[in-house]
Amino acid sequence: MKLKVMMAVCVCKMTRTLIRLLGRGATNMPGRAAQKICPDLLKYLAADVTTIIVTGTNGKTTTSRMLEQTLKDSGVDFFCNKSGANLLNGVTTEFAVNASLTGKPKHPYALIESDEAAFKLIGKYTDPKCVLVTNVFRDQLDRYGEITHTLNNIKIGLENSPHAAVCLNADCSLTASLKESIPNEIIFYGVNGPIYKERVREASDAPYCIHCKHEYTYEYITFGHLGKYHCDNCGYSRPEPDIAVSRTIVSDATHSEIEIDVRGTKYQATIDLPGGYNIYNGVAAVTVADTLGLSVDTAIGALRTFECGFGRMEKFMLGDTQTRMILIKNPAGCNQVLNFLGNISEDSLFVVCLNDNYADGTDISWIWDVDFEVLSKVGDRLTGILVSGIRADDMAMRFKYAGIPAEKIKVIKDYEKLIDEFTSQEAPVYIMPTYTAMMDLRAIVSKKYGYKNFWE
Repeated sequence: MKLKVMMAVCVCKMTRTLIRLLGRGATNMPGRAAQKICPDLLKYLAADVTTIIVTGTNGKTTTSRMLEQTLKDSGVDFFCNKSGANLLNGVTTEFAVNASLTGKPKHPYALIESDEAAFKLIGKYTDPKCVLVTNVFRDQLDRYGEITHTLNNIKIGLENSPHAAVCLNADCSLTASLKESIPNEIIFYGVNGPIYKERVREASDAPYCIHCKHEYTYEYITFGHLGKYHCDNCGYSRPEPDIAVSRTIVSDATHSEIEIDVRGTKYQATIDLPGGYNIYNGVAAVTVADTLGLSVDTAIGALRTFECGFGRMEKFMLGDTQTRMILIKNPAGCNQVLNFLGNISEDSLFVVCLNDNYADGTDISWIWDVDFEVLSKVGDRLTGILVSGIRADDMAMRFKYAGIPAEKIKVIKDYEKLIDEFTSQEAPVYIMPTYTAMMDLRAIVSKKYGYKNFWE
């Protein structure tokens, strides 16, 4: 077996090097090649590594970047799958390239973002010390199925992680219910009050009690189905968080200022990203840090200084044009982007790129569950909407039905021409791409304007 591990690691490293020489990310292919030689390679490579896993529907990448900064500032020797390759192949790649040829780890800790479905095996092979579950929302129905299927995948992953302390979002009725299925130590986090004064219209992904199917009563909703819920029929309700946002002081177009209550001690924190969903990401990162025994002050400081993940509210200066790229992939996440965009006070140009490749989700019907109508209320502050991607025509039609004047909508399917178009005007630009569109746009931006590649 040791020989097979050595051969697999060698093949992975060589494949990674060759593909990187071609200027590509080499995130999944090296791991896939290695697994042909040793299918359970990850189990051997992770045996002597203390692993932290972040999983869930929304917020995985940004929360991981917050934790990455916390670990750096805490002096922890670790590696992570920063490229966002969060399937079994990609995680295997990262463990292999961060090991010696004999499979011995070069770093004692690993911070791993895990796809919800892949978590079943990633958890089993890595035996994590800590697992964070951010939330469960409807996402890529063609791949994940209904949300109960996603929840069950995470449940199996947790059952395969018997030694992990598990951090759960108390405000997500689905996520919080996982406590009932596992014997692990549970730490709850949440937000003790509404985030937005006004929210976009949203269809809840979990309006009914997971136990008795009666409709929940809410004292408040933060977004989607998150908030302080209670079932009047069976009594199932939001658990009291161990760590929570006790007050939202400021949440504007550039950042958020919040107060976090960590087991009775209150801290002032600044999150260097806008959006209510990033408030959740921030308190989740602090919860994991506290669970690991790291300094809460260090974790709070990391929220101000961390480098956001590629395409997650990522800022660029493209020539003289101020640009922000914001990944969209499901109704809940997209509605939160619209909550942010609807409150921008300056003139802005919006760019939406919709693909239906496998990594995006081939079913694009979710765009009709998003409250794009809120953009019609922005008025003259919306200078226009550029639409691109494989399903650009479908997206343009959605905007027309949302009440956006036809003269404000322009379809440009060529990405090079698209970038030339939006960098030729003065207003700030907000780009909302699905995953593969984001990767393509990000590659052009890196090459044309000298920004780092997504895996760096």
